[in-house]
Amino acid sequence: MKRIVSAALQFMVEPMAVEKNMHRAYELLCQCRETTKADLVVLPESFTTGFTPVGDVRDLWKSVDTIPGRLTDRAIAWAKELNIYLVFPTYERGKREDVVYNSAALVGPQGILGVYRKTHPFPTERKEAGGWTTPGHRPFCVETPIGNIGIVICYDGDFPELARVTTLQGAEIICRPSAFMRTFDHWELTNRARAYDNHVYWIAANGVGPDASGSYFFGSSMIVHPTGVKMAQARACDEFIWAELDPDPIRTVVPNASAPQHFDHLEDRNVSSYAGILRQGRSSFEPARRVPYQRWR
Repeated sequence: MKRIVSAALQFMVEPMAVEKNMHRAYELLCQCRETTKADLVVLPESFTTGFTPVGDVRDLWKSVDTIPGRLTDRAIAWAKELNIYLVFPTYERGKREDVVYNSAALVGPQGILGVYRKTHPFPTERKEAGGWTTPGHRPFCVETPIGNIGIVICYDGDFPELARVTTLQGAEIICRPSAFMRTFDHWELTNRARAYDNHVYWIAANGVGPDASGSYFFGSSMIVHPTGVKMAQARACDEFIWAELDPDPIRTVVPNASAPQHFDHLEDRNVSSYAGILRQGRSSFEPARRVPYQRWR
């Protein structure tokens, strides 16, 4: 990868107000690029409509578009104008009005480089729980002129297996657009762990402000170094953060220290000990409620 500046951008999203949210995102993108000269910017999960739709899945389907479509056409125009790479998260229309994907397009000045569909919808987001999201099934990593970029979305970041397979595809940077509303401890833990597990830069952009469900997003977007050290963290307000990414980051145990690093979590895996890792399972402990899964599992 090249030495680049990455940024995460967060702002208060108005539920289902697509035009207003697009305008606010563009306004902050322009400020971010002018201030930081960022090469890569990550926006929050489903920022075009907010995480929880107002109405049902068909109302959400009508509010968004396919990819490519009218929303990503504007994202491409932004990327060209600002000369950036952009992780552009939006719900995506499927072929039928009852199919909506929670997606993120990777957009550059040259156009759409790829689309990731969230593979682990949060339980309340899944249709089985009365939600709206149809899951994707493929990890995502794309080679770009600035580096190999992977994407996971929010709850995906709780699953070490997905971050690992994304890294094995060659990711140097993994972006995690999110609408995270559990605790800050869960947020920080999973961001730092996934970066450290895989020796990747981890750029996590969270929502901020109230959701249509009545929950509240606490922001705290962060950029994490491949050694697990936080490089930047936002507050709980509209703002952006940034950091310069070194293309040779794991020579030392932590950045700006003299202790050399002699380990590589990818190379040092004892894969012969992982038999059964892909078995279905469940915790030995019971949550308050289990949401059933369809047979795509």
